[in-house]
Amino acid sequence: MTLPFALALGLIAINLIAFLAFGLDKTLAEARSWRIAESTLLMWAFLGGTPGAYAGRALFRHKTRKQPFSSQLHTIAVVQVLGLGALLGWQLGG
Repeated sequence: MTLPFALALGLIAINLIAFLAFGLDKTLAEARSWRIAESTLLMWAFLGGTPGAYAGRALFRHKTRKQPFSSQLHTIAVVQVLGLGALLGWQLGG
């Protein structure tokens, strides 16, 4: 297995986990049961699951207005986009 393929599989898995975590947390919230910690949801986004986290938020309509959670998720997304831009700039420029 090549490194790019392994990285792609890893990102797919992390995004699926982030997406499912939002769905599970929404179900648990509706059942008034134990919940997934916000720090855990943000961790999956930070590890590369930001697209899955945003998709889960939108589909399950979960944590869309909650502060400071929304600001923290947006900050993670901005940092990742800037980091990816810097990486691409370094790769293309060097």
